[in-house]
Amino acid sequence: MIYLDYSATTPVSYEVLDTISKVTKEFIGNANSLHALGLKSANLLESATKQIADIYGISPNEIIYTSGATEANNMALIGVAMANHKKGKHIIVSKLEHPSIYAICNYLKSIGFEISYVNNDKEGLIDFDDLKNKIREDTILVSICAVNSETGVRQPLKMIRQIIKKENLATIFHSDITQAVGKVSINFHDIDLASMSAHKIFGPKGIGFLYKSNMIKISPLIYGSGKFNELKPGTPPLPLIAALSKAIRLANNDLEKRERFVNLLNMKIVNFLEKYPEIKINKTKYSIPQILNISIMNIMPETFLHMLDKHEVYVSTNTACSSGEISNSIMAIYDDSKRAKHTLRISLSYVTTTDEINKFLEIFKEEYEKAITVK
Repeated sequence: MIYLDYSATTPVSYEVLDTISKVTKEFIGNANSLHALGLKSANLLESATKQIADIYGISPNEIIYTSGATEANNMALIGVAMANHKKGKHIIVSKLEHPSIYAICNYLKSIGFEISYVNNDKEGLIDFDDLKNKIREDTILVSICAVNSETGVRQPLKMIRQIIKKENLATIFHSDITQAVGKVSINFHDIDLASMSAHKIFGPKGIGFLYKSNMIKISPLIYGSGKFNELKPGTPPLPLIAALSKAIRLANNDLEKRERFVNLLNMKIVNFLEKYPEIKINKTKYSIPQILNISIMNIMPETFLHMLDKHEVYVSTNTACSSGEISNSIMAIYDDSKRAKHTLRISLSYVTTTDEINKFLEIFKEEYEKAITVK
């Protein structure tokens, strides 16, 4: 098997699996309970949260555990909207977001909020002048992802924040950082709210967190009991939280070294594919190496995906949550509908091997040349 879909999800690492197993067996108490078993669980919860907070230089009480980035995105956008609707109903998002952001925006639009879409340049970066011009007195929120999930374009969050705060100090800045965590460094002080998922960094599915600066007020979406956070009441899923903490600690080891290695793999694929005139490389100078998007202009992406599937080679058409649809991100950058309909995403990891890439390229050549000969 050659797995090249790490941006959709990752396998759980052995170290993280071990953490889940141990915590499940040894910490049976509800962290909300006052007896000894509950206190034992509460202490582990606090320790795991502090470890995450220390890595990112934030306060433990700024971490709200969620089921993943989609829930965190809902909590951030709807939470801000409900808490600030008296100040304004204008929200700005980019054209390079995860599908969950647009689904939330469609809901907010249906209840009276106004959504503006900021432009980007040909390299995929946010158009700073357009952002500046779109921010108004009633703009309560801007949401721009740190790394685009299809093209890997990385946004300069610090600069974006400076523009937002200069135009309207009260405007809140949210970023979905799911595709950035474990790949590139993130400064949480460049954002007010941030969403992520554990399953993108060799952690389990069903856990993630929302970072919420203590300076920001949002309304809860869920009501109930639980002493740890009013925004996410209920029994904390301790094995998953401990696993998330472990996955984050492992993901932040040797970031630069891992990125350099993945870049070599990325360039190897690009150099190979560039010899085919009907294959377009959807990569800009701001794309991180872990995500490589291509358009095979003379074959439908689903067809070629299944051709690779036969060899147990796994890639995706675009994001896992919008598989088979036209790529909004490619349209936003290249303004080419055919290119946007023919995308494949090859996503790499530091655990990807050179041998895997060599074998992938052999299979790719065999299947691609077979397909174009038949045509």
